[in-house]
Order: sequence, then C-alpha cells, then structure tokens
Amino acid sequence: MSLESAESVGAPIALKMGASRTETRAKAARHRRLLVLGARALLLVVLLGAWEVLARTKVIDPFNFSMPSKVWDQIVQWTLHGTAQGSLGEQIWYTLYEALLGWVTGVAGGVVLGIALGRVRFLADVLGPYIKVLNALPRIVLAPIFLIWFGLGPASKVASAVVLVFFPVFFNAFQGVREVDRHLVANARILGASNRRVTLQVVIPSATSWIFTSLHVSFGFALIGAIVGEYIGADKGIGLLVANAQNTFNSAGVYAAMAILAVVALLAEGLLTFAEKRLFRWKTGSPGGER
Repeated sequence: MSLESAESVGAPIALKMGASRTETRAKAARHRRLLVLGARALLLVVLLGAWEVLARTKVIDPFNFSMPSKVWDQIVQWTLHGTAQGSLGEQIWYTLYEALLGWVTGVAGGVVLGIALGRVRFLADVLGPYIKVLNALPRIVLAPIFLIWFGLGPASKVASAVVLVFFPVFFNAFQGVREVDRHLVANARILGASNRRVTLQVVIPSATSWIFTSLHVSFGFALIGAIVGEYIGADKGIGLLVANAQNTFNSAGVYAAMAILAVVALLAEGLLTFAEKRLFRWKTGSPGGER
C-alpha cells in the first residue's frame, strides 16, 4: 500500500477516534453534573429530614428552632394570603430593588475607582490610605446612620448596600489592573496606542475576569445591606418580615424569610454565572468555568 493510500485510510479513522473521545468526555461531564446535583439534593433532604425529626421528637426546642413543615406552611400562607405589609411578591421586589440599585451603584463606583487608581499611581498614593481606613470600618453599623440621614425609604437601604458592595469590587478591579501583563501594555504603546486606548482595549479586558469574580460575592453583600437596613427600620421588605416575625416570636416566619432570601440569592448567582460563562467562553479555566 502506498503512503498516500495509508494516509487516506488513516484520516477517517483518526477523525472517528477524536469524535469518540469527545463524546466520551461529554458523557462523563453530564454524568458528573447529574451526580453532583443528586448529591446536593440528597444532602438537602437529609438535613431537612433530620431537622424535622429532631424538632418533632423535642430533641431540639420546636418553639425556638421551628421545623421545615411549619416554615413551608408560613411561606404558603404568605404566598396565598400576603403579609401584613402587602403581598409577598411586593416584599421580595422591594428588597430586590434596593439590593439591585445598591449593587449597580457600588459595582460602578468600585470598578471606575479601582481602574483609575490602578492606572494612575499618584491617585493611588493619595487616596490609598483613606480607602484602607474606610475599609477597616465595620460598615454594617453605618445602617442606623443612613436611616437617620435618608429616612425609612429605600435610599437608606441602597446606601447600606453600596458601602458593602463597593470595597470588594474596588479591590478586585484595582488588583486586576495591577496584574495586567506588562508586555501587552508595552506592545500596545510601541504600536502607538494612547493611554486611553491602552486602558480601554488592553487593561479593562484583562481585568474583567477579576471584576466578575467579585460580582458573585458582592451581590450577596448587597442583599445583606438591604436586609439589615430593612430590619432596623422600614415599611416594606423581607428584612421587615424578619423583624416582625422575631418581635412576635414567630421562628417559622424568620426561617421562611431566610429561605426566600436564599432562593433569591441562588437565582442571582445563577444569572451571574451564566453571564460570566457566556462572556468567557473563549477563555479556558475561566472563573466561571468550574463551580
């Protein structure tokens, strides 16, 4: 058999083997995802079942710890009959609105200032000590001050969310800018790129993965800021549901509100992860690639 004939026969075989390996890897990945989801569901069932059994057998105090069945009944009651402040959907949207507005504002401020200080050494030297001092403050305790300044409306909750979101985003953006490959920057300058073009076309794209990493954590902080503000003083929101349930010794109501918050946070995390994977499809081992 000639060399050309051998190559013509071997090429389809190699293609088939490559396709078979790709299909095998895809099946293994699907199997692993199903296994992980099954393990997660099983763990949740075991924990809730243990909680229910321990509460019903009085091993733990059902008045203080409640039980999953009562928590579910509370969620159903709020869903069907509403809360003292209005419908459950309205409370969820009110808290989500405050958290989203605070998150967007904090992210925008953190990204802009982080990139600015990362690119301009003079600004970093001047503002750096002040930012470190502000970061060292226990920011949750600012919520009562914001309540005095802005009242019971959403502004005070948005402000609480902003101060919690800003710093993790700022430090990630700042570090992302500082970690940009200097050879890329030097090559761009050699090709005649201005400082503005270097920032927009080299620095910001390189720092995007750092910034996206902070977004996952920062949205949880935004929810915390909104909830704490509502807990201290508000006329609507999930935080107010928690406060009212606590004041009436309704432990099931407290856990129900926490469960609703957990679902909201998980949905937001899922959306962020989806957006990150779409954005970094080209980048192997991206931050959103394995979770």
